[in-house]
Amino acid sequence: MKIFCVGRNYAEHAKELKNEVPSAPVIFMKPHTAVLTDNQDFYYPNFTKDLHYECEIVLRICKNGRSVSEKFARSYYNAMTVGIDFTARDLQQHQKEKGLPWEIAKAFDNSAVIGQWKNISDEEKNHPFLFSLKKNNEVVQEGNTENLLFSFEKVIAYVSQFFTLNMGDLIFTGTPQGVGPVAIGDRLSASLFDEELLNFAIK
Repeated sequence: MKIFCVGRNYAEHAKELKNEVPSAPVIFMKPHTAVLTDNQDFYYPNFTKDLHYECEIVLRICKNGRSVSEKFARSYYNAMTVGIDFTARDLQQHQKEKGLPWEIAKAFDNSAVIGQWKNISDEEKNHPFLFSLKKNNEVVQEGNTENLLFSFEKVIAYVSQFFTLNMGDLIFTGTPQGVGPVAIGDRLSASLFDEELLNFAIK
C-alpha cells in the first residue's frame, strides 16, 4: 500500500501558511507505518513541540493503473473517508530553512489517521463533498471539494504519470484553511457531510 498526499490543494490553506499557490499538484508520500485506524489513541511524539492537525478527504484506489487519463480517473476510486495528516510544523520549518526534505515532519509513524470508509457511487462523484473537523467539540476546519485547486480526477491522473496505482493505495487530497496545533488531552472528530467517521484522543 502506498499513501499519496497532496499539499496546498486549497488556495486559502496555501495562503494561511504563506505558501505560493501551486500550478500543478504538490505530491508527497507516507509509508504504510504512518496509518492509524479504528479510532485508536494517537500518542504525541517526543520529537516535536508544535504538532498540527490537517483534516482531509482520503480516497481509496480500487484498481491498478498507470498513466490514467483524467476522463477515466473517477473509476479508480470507490470509497472515501476523512483523515488527519499530522505535521510536526517545527521540524518542517527547520527542514525547509535548510533546503532539506521534510519527510520526518510528515511521514512519521501514525501520522496518517484514517476514519471509517464509505462506499461512493458514480452518481455521488458528480457532486461536491463537505467535510469538517472538530477539536474538543468545536469546529476548527470546514472543507468543500468545490474549492479544490486540483480535482480528485486531476490528482489521480497526475500521480499515475509517475507512480503505478495499486488497489488499496490511499490519496490524501488536501486540507482546507484552519489548520492548527493539538495538545495532549485533546479529542479530534471528523465528519463527511454530517456523518462522523473519525473520533480519537491525543495522549
